[in-house]
Amino acid sequence: MERPTVGLYLVATPIGNREDITLRALRVLREVDWVAAEDTRHSGQLLKHFQISARLISYHEHNTAQRIPQILKYLAAGQSVALISDAGTPAISDPGEELVRACIQAGIPVIPVPGPVAAVAALAASGLATGRFVFEGFLPLKASQRQARLQQLAQEERTIVLYEAPHRLQQTLQDLLAHCGPERQIVLARELTKLHESFWRGSLAAALEHCAAQPPRGEFTLVLEGRSASQKDEETSPSEAEVRQELARLLAEGLPRSAASRQLAQRFQGSPLWTRRRLYDLSLQLEPPPGSDCSSAVELSSATDDETDS
Repeated sequence: MERPTVGLYLVATPIGNREDITLRALRVLREVDWVAAEDTRHSGQLLKHFQISARLISYHEHNTAQRIPQILKYLAAGQSVALISDAGTPAISDPGEELVRACIQAGIPVIPVPGPVAAVAALAASGLATGRFVFEGFLPLKASQRQARLQQLAQEERTIVLYEAPHRLQQTLQDLLAHCGPERQIVLARELTKLHESFWRGSLAAALEHCAAQPPRGEFTLVLEGRSASQKDEETSPSEAEVRQELARLLAEGLPRSAASRQLAQRFQGSPLWTRRRLYDLSLQLEPPPGSDCSSAVELSSATDDETDS
């Protein structure tokens, strides 16, 4: 058997369905000198399934300080190492990121062997925009860091992909709703590639109701709609109550409805939600100022002419 190029191989493994492993991944796992695994028992079962005999070494978030120098020593001695995680692509939301940086600093080749990634699988099947997206991984657990991150994500215009554990899903949905609003669309991808794979699609408000009715089980990947132009318009526009108050003030000062509507439309010109036509219609719902002798017919004609000229 020809020895593989010396380096750190980042080998993607199935996220559920074992048939998703690639032929290249199987060959590399057979040829390398060492396989560094997040959980040697779990990975041992995978390797046994494919009849691969390999020397396993544990590598996880609790032993990086010890293992990184050891793995670098193997690599420096001319031995090849494959890094695998419990599922999916190593170094993505994974302590393998530190090992990759250490290898690069030491001048050791890092060789990706691509394959399954839950984030990409969920995004592709979500039905949301896929042209531009951001991968967020897990949200911070510390309250201050979490709130700061959620505020940033609420302004993000690209589709957002997150991971979440089932016992924290409802709290995360509540946090997202508080920052992004009840109508923002989300997809809950559950148990991807596994027997009970499912996709739930709808608004954040409906997602909370869904999870309350069906307590979450399994691993979740969340795909959240980015902030749209219409959502930005709604957020930057004055509320209807504020507009009513301004219209009432202008009418009380003696301005005709058409003039008051025109003046406010110019003030709110950055907001397509408040056109002269809409402002005029809203003014008709207000009580006319005392002593006003304005003709509604004349006002309506004037507002229509204004709208045509705009």
